[in-house]
Amino acid sequence: MKLNNFKNEVNQILSKVKKPITYTGNEVNSIHKELTEDTIRFALAFPDIYEVGMSHIGTKILYGLLNSYEDIWAERVFAPWQDMEELMIEKGIPLYALESMDPIKNFDFIGFSLQYEMSYTNLLNMLKLSHIALQSKDRLESDPIIIAGGPCTYNPEPLADFIDIFVIGESEEVLPELMDAYREWKKSGLSRQDFLKRAAQIEGIYVPQFYNVEYNGNGTIKSFTPTVVQAKPIIKKRFIKDLNNTYYPENLIVSYTQTVHDRLSFEIFRGCPHGCRFCQAGQIYKPVREKSLNRIMDNIDLLLKNTGYEEVSLASLSSGDYSNIETLISNLMQKYEDKKIGVSLPSLRIDSLSIDMLKEMEKVKRSSITLAPEAGTQRLRDVINKNVKEEDLLNTVSLAFNEGWGRIKLYFMTGLPTETDKDIEGIAQIAQKVVDEYFKIPKENRNKNIQVIVSTSCFVPKPFTPFQWVGQINTEEFNRRQSYLKSLIKNRRIKYNWHESTLSYLEAVFARGDRRLGKVLQRAFELGCRFDSWSDCFEPEKWEQAFKDCEINSDFYALRQRDASEILPWDFIDIGVTKDFLRLEWEKALLGITSTNCKIGCEQCGIIEFTKDNLIKNSLCLNKDLKNYDQSQN
Repeated sequence: MKLNNFKNEVNQILSKVKKPITYTGNEVNSIHKELTEDTIRFALAFPDIYEVGMSHIGTKILYGLLNSYEDIWAERVFAPWQDMEELMIEKGIPLYALESMDPIKNFDFIGFSLQYEMSYTNLLNMLKLSHIALQSKDRLESDPIIIAGGPCTYNPEPLADFIDIFVIGESEEVLPELMDAYREWKKSGLSRQDFLKRAAQIEGIYVPQFYNVEYNGNGTIKSFTPTVVQAKPIIKKRFIKDLNNTYYPENLIVSYTQTVHDRLSFEIFRGCPHGCRFCQAGQIYKPVREKSLNRIMDNIDLLLKNTGYEEVSLASLSSGDYSNIETLISNLMQKYEDKKIGVSLPSLRIDSLSIDMLKEMEKVKRSSITLAPEAGTQRLRDVINKNVKEEDLLNTVSLAFNEGWGRIKLYFMTGLPTETDKDIEGIAQIAQKVVDEYFKIPKENRNKNIQVIVSTSCFVPKPFTPFQWVGQINTEEFNRRQSYLKSLIKNRRIKYNWHESTLSYLEAVFARGDRRLGKVLQRAFELGCRFDSWSDCFEPEKWEQAFKDCEINSDFYALRQRDASEILPWDFIDIGVTKDFLRLEWEKALLGITSTNCKIGCEQCGIIEFTKDNLIKNSLCLNKDLKNYDQSQN
C-alpha cells in the first residue's frame, strides 16, 4: 500500500470507531520534524490505549528528551482498541505513529514502556499489527530494534524471546548513549548483531539473546551465563544522580480528549524512604533523590503556561515525604489561588497529612482523600513494615472530616504473608471506625455526603522485595477472604471494591517467571488474549489453555515458596539493594520486627555502597544517613 493511500485508508475508517481523536495525533505541543537521511526514528510505544498511555509521565519525559536532539524524531504509538484493530486488519493498515502516521515498521527503534505484567499480550499484538516478527531471532536486518523499559524489566525474562534490548533502570542517560552507539553503527555498515553486541556494553543494557539458561531437574535455574564477551554477567541498574539538573520537559502534549490523569503531573522526587516489604518500587528506585523547591516552582510555572492545565499533581511514590512539602503546597496555592488552579497529592501516607496541608488543598478543590493502611491489624502492618498506627489513620480522617471532606478511600491488600481472618476482620473494623470519626465531628462542620470506600487488591509477590521468596495464596482462598470481608461490612456508608483474583494470580506468574514463559505468552496471544488488565476483556480460560498447551505448571511460578539458596530469574540484575538485606527483611517480617526508614537511620540495604562512587545530590542516603553508615562500618 502506498503511503498516500495508507493515510487515506486511515481517514476513512476513523469515522467507524468510538474514539477517532485518539488515532489522529496533532495535539497541542506535539512535535513534527522534517525527515533527513540522518534522522533516527524512535517510536515510543505504550501497550495500552491512548487514554492510559498519555497519562504516563515517563513517556512524556522521554518524548521531550529524545526530540531535544536535532537528528532524533520520537513519536508515539498506543495499542488500538478492538474496534480500530478489526478495521486495521480488514483494510491491511499497519500500526502507525501518531505524529507522522507512518508505519512504525519503518522506524529505527520501537521502545515499549512496561508498567504492568498484564500488558504483555498487547505488546505482542502491537508487533503483529506492525508486521514485525514476534521473536527476536526471526527479525530481519531492516526491522526496528525492539526496546523495553519500565518497572517490569526488573524481571525481563518472560519477555526474553521478544525484546532485543532491555533498559534496566532510569532511561534518561541510557537512551542518549544508545543513540550515540547507533549513529556510529549506521556509518559502519556492520550487522544488526554487531549493534546489539555494542549495545550490550553500555551499563544498564541487557540483551537477552546473549545469555544461556540451564535448569535443574526440579525446574529451578541451574545457571545463567553470557554467551558473548560483550555481555556482562551482572547488569547494574542506571539511575539519575541529580534530578535538579537532569532533563525535564518544558512542554507537554495536551490531549484533545480526557485521559486517565487529565492534569499536569510533575515529579518532585524519586524513591521512597519507607521500605514497605511488599513494595517493589520502594526498592528499585533507591536512592531517594529530591528536586529543589525553586526548581519545582519554576518548572511548574512554565508547564502551566505552556499547557493550560487547571490542576497540578505532585507526583512521587510518597509525596507527603518531600522534605518541604508544606511549604511547596502553600507556595503553589498562594501563587495560583486566583487562577483556581488546584493542587493534589496522589500518593499520601497516613502519617504525612497535616491540617495545614488540608486547608491549603481545599482552597480550590475538595474531592476525596486516599489513604493506604494496607493491612487491617497492627500485627500485620508490622509484618509488612508499614510503620503507621490505627490512631494515625483516625487522627488523619478526623482532620479531614473536620475540614469538610466527606469521601475517604482506604486501600488494603488481602493475602499478605501471615494474614489470618483476624486481619480481614480488622479491615472492616477500621472502616467502621472511620465512619464513627465522622459522627464525632460537629454537625456544622460535616460534609453531608459521607462515604468510605474500601478497596482490596490481591497481594502479588514481586522481585527485589523481601517477599520475593513467598508463595502467593491460591485464587480460591483470595475469593474466600474477599467474601468474608464483604459479609462483615454492614454499614451503607461503606462501599467495598475488590480486585479479580485470577488476574492477580497471572500477574504473580509473570512477575517472578523465567524465559520459559515466553511460549505461554505467545500461545495465549495466539488464542486471542488482549487487554488482559481490562475486566471485560480478560479471558482466564484462554490462559489456562495456553499453559496446558505448553505443558507448563503455572502454580510453579505463583504459589511455590522459593528456597533461600535458589537462583532467581532476576539475580543477574544489581539494583544496589543486596539480596542478603532482602532476606534479612523477610526474616524480620516473620518475627513482626519493623525497620526504620531512611529519614531516621540507615538499615544498610546496600544502596550507599552501590552509589558511593557517584555524586548524588539531594539524596536522603548520602546527605543524611551516610554519617550513620560510616559509623556502623567502624
